[in-house]
Amino acid sequence: MNRMHLIAFGFFFIGLFQQVARGQNSEIPGENQPYLIQSIYFGGGSYYIDDDQKSALYLFLSGVILENYEIHIHSHTDNIGGIEYNEWLSKMRSEAVRDVLLDHLVPENIIFIRDHGLFDPQFNNESWEGRRRNRRVDVVLWPKPA
Repeated sequence: MNRMHLIAFGFFFIGLFQQVARGQNSEIPGENQPYLIQSIYFGGGSYYIDDDQKSALYLFLSGVILENYEIHIHSHTDNIGGIEYNEWLSKMRSEAVRDVLLDHLVPENIIFIRDHGLFDPQFNNESWEGRRRNRRVDVVLWPKPA
């Protein structure tokens, strides 16, 4: 591999690492779109949030004046397992994220939760990558209604 390929490869992995560390976040709004999104990803069957993802969530929240926003938690699962299991897992994931937010002194009265379970997948559950990307919680900051 020549030097140019190694440099390009290095930039690819740096970008990939930064994307994973941050989750998918900071979507600029269109009309009727959320202002900011931070995604937290989970292993199959897990609702554990590792320290890197907690730190990324804290960093995400640090640049925001929370009194101006509502925080909507949308939890998702892949399609492995039955409906009841995925409803339970989705609830456990959203509660884990809520607990992290409360530990970060986010007021509970601005947190709203919606558990989607295996319904409304954003990615194709037929592939490993799609299932991996569906195992997530989206933390969405909406401007408070006027």
